Amino acid sequence: MKIKIKLPKSAKPRNPLVAPSKFRKAGTHAPSNPTRHARRDAKHRLYMQLTGRKIEDDA
Repeated sequence: MKIKIKLPKSAKPRNPLVAPSKFRKAGTHAPSNPTRHARRDAKHRLYMQLTGRKIEDDA
């Protein structure tokens, strides 16, 4: 014998994470620290020179 439990039907189950996400705004996707970007770029150029790969130098 199967036991059936009847629950009140709602339109949709509510996701508790949806409401806060509606109020959030996306930030910029640009690097937030330009000095870090410059340091990383210099490190990459040095690595490319040391491994023998060539990078066109604009500066």
